[in-house]
Amino acid sequence: MCTFSIRLTDAEKKIIEEYAKLNNKSMGDVVKTAFFEKIEDEFDIKLADDAYLEYKKNPKTYSLDDLKKELDI
Repeated sequence: MCTFSIRLTDAEKKIIEEYAKLNNKSMGDVVKTAFFEKIEDEFDIKLADDAYLEYKKNPKTYSLDDLKKELDI
């Protein structure tokens, strides 16, 4: 496990402290959760953008029945 330090203004610290207190969490948990949620959101957006670009290259779609036949279900 590692420790990570960030510099916050007094106003930023107060916002995080108040949010943490409101949600009965530590400041570290609040920052860590926000950090990883942001990364996950951006990762999901990137995957969606890539999938859309791939779709634009070959805009063929399949019905649910076609998919069931292909997967033999």
